[in-house]
Amino acid sequence: MNKSRELAIISSMQATIKLTIAEKNGAVRNRTIAMTSKSFPEGLEKRLIKFLEPADVRGTAMLIVDNKSAADEIWIYLPALKKTRRISSSENGKSFMSSEFSNSDMGSPTLADFKSRHIEGSGSNNTYIIESVPINDEKADEYGYTRKISYISMDKFQVQKMEFYNFDNEHFKTIEIRSFFSMPGGKYMVSDMIASNLVTNRKSEILFSNIADKMKVEDSYFSIQNLER
Repeated sequence: MNKSRELAIISSMQATIKLTIAEKNGAVRNRTIAMTSKSFPEGLEKRLIKFLEPADVRGTAMLIVDNKSAADEIWIYLPALKKTRRISSSENGKSFMSSEFSNSDMGSPTLADFKSRHIEGSGSNNTYIIESVPINDEKADEYGYTRKISYISMDKFQVQKMEFYNFDNEHFKTIEIRSFFSMPGGKYMVSDMIASNLVTNRKSEILFSNIADKMKVEDSYFSIQNLER
């Protein structure tokens, strides 16, 4: 799990994201997002995302500080209120911009918040199968699930799929990674993933394009003040 996380941390990059939200009845909503990220020492990664389209979300911005061994920090700027607020850890399991992805899905949850183990079938078909259970009820409430099953390729340490179980131990959500953007040294980033809610039959897709890595980005870019610009 550590190895997979380390390979997903890249020096710096910029990309355009298309977030597609599909309702059970077939209705579709699209969001266009610009994202910039940069890694720092000790496994720290910062991401700033700004919503470009449609008009009702334009100007909304989020700053995500993805810590390796501490809780992630997330701030959101809402232009209608002209206000920036920090998203508390109790909101980790809540929906990211009305999609099937949660706020915590936008980062890398702290591994120390979970007890992880190999389960039956792990190590076969070039796949590790890892069960991660929150260390206590408080963490389960925070993330919104009681266990997660991760399928990770043994050769590249890439997460291929994650299954989430609710408080009745029912499989309620799956995130499938459909493609990766490969970089030197075995580094990679997810370039297409779909979250499927098995209860509501809603689906959301995050698709990256215009990916540019090793961009020169000043540290000061990742500031709360910059959210409002």
